[in-house]
Amino acid sequence: MLHVGGVRTALFSWLYARHSGGKFILRVEDTDRERSTKDAVRVILEGMEWLGLTADEGPYYQTERFARYRAVLADMLQAGTAYRCYCTKQELDALREKQIARKEKPRYTGICRERTAPRPGVDPVVRFRNPTDGTVVVQDLVHGPVTFQNAELDDLIIARSDGTPTYNFSVVVDDMDMKITHVIRGDDHLNNTPRQVNMLQALGATLPAYAHVPMILGADGAKLSKRHGAVSVLYYEEEGYLPDALLNYLVRLGWSHGDQEVFTREEMIAAFDIHDVNKAASAFNPEKLLWLNQQHMVRSAPAALVPYLRAQLRRIGLDSDDQALLEGVVLAQRERAKTLKEMAHNSRFFFVERIEIDPKAAAKHLGGDAPSMLAQVRDQLRALPHWNAAAIHNALTDLAARLQSGLGKIAQPVRVAVTGTAVSPPIDVTLELLGRGRTLARIDAALASSPAGSA
Repeated sequence: MLHVGGVRTALFSWLYARHSGGKFILRVEDTDRERSTKDAVRVILEGMEWLGLTADEGPYYQTERFARYRAVLADMLQAGTAYRCYCTKQELDALREKQIARKEKPRYTGICRERTAPRPGVDPVVRFRNPTDGTVVVQDLVHGPVTFQNAELDDLIIARSDGTPTYNFSVVVDDMDMKITHVIRGDDHLNNTPRQVNMLQALGATLPAYAHVPMILGADGAKLSKRHGAVSVLYYEEEGYLPDALLNYLVRLGWSHGDQEVFTREEMIAAFDIHDVNKAASAFNPEKLLWLNQQHMVRSAPAALVPYLRAQLRRIGLDSDDQALLEGVVLAQRERAKTLKEMAHNSRFFFVERIEIDPKAAAKHLGGDAPSMLAQVRDQLRALPHWNAAAIHNALTDLAARLQSGLGKIAQPVRVAVTGTAVSPPIDVTLELLGRGRTLARIDAALASSPAGSA
């Protein structure tokens, strides 16, 4: 599944392409059929779409390019840069056990390098004939030059016994065919790079520049796992995070631009350079992500948040096409919620016809002389010539002065009567958004259900 580690790698690639005026290419590397399920591919495509990481080319699927890979394999076998290996799994396991017993690094020793005759009853794999001497120096844009000894690199399998190509071979052909200039990927791939460089050189291809970005770790320093938040990226959509907030958080894991914490998408594109990525691993902090999400909610135009709020409302069986109401709710609630999911749950009372009043809130705020006071609030509000927050505020303030009471002692019973709870945005804003009709109807309903009856 596409999780935050893969998203950050995609983001760094996308930002560098946008910053440099290049092309961002989306490739689905699906030669491993056990891992590349239809569901996993769906999450990649839907996740990239939700994040707005639009590709200039693709998606390309490696499983649709098998004919091309087979043609390149045939050329390499003809040229002698690849060979068929007839060793069985049992023989390779036995070789590995002997090497481990001798405290040697387990590796394929090139048993079939010079073999020309097939072995009856054995379907061969194809191996790349790696150089046996010299070095490969990867000029990594993050780590600097990294040197590998060819003697330490064994002859990699590039096609399985059933003829399907392996990841390391497929990406080499793809990079060559697609004229990739920059490969940005996780540093867990760094050990694959010298083998890929040798293959590209054997094919006479131009080498891309490589940048291996650091891993994302959990807060405890361990490799990121599901318990740390390594869940499908679509989880963050379901939980009410904004895509720009998630991208903003991820870009700051390993990259910085002065002391700036909050970035718009345009600011990230303008400032990002792969050469500025730190080589040290970063820890995933869910609380920091929540804080950034609220920052983006507060700084976004209300209209921009409406589609995300509606998506969350639909998840709890509600919806509205009243743009003014939806934008008003965003304005009223965005500093009181850290996610759009939380905002939707806190705002249910705006989008239902009938509310249920919390018994604890009713016991605390609707008993005693509250019904009498609510009746006066109802009359005061009913008489207002204009229904807006300022007029409502003045009406409630005037009533409080007349009753020689604090505004809070009036506001809380009204709040419970119209929202069902003791928590809402400021009462004048809440009533303006609810509208005169629903406000008066809910106050009447609260009065009718109070022990004293309607006043």
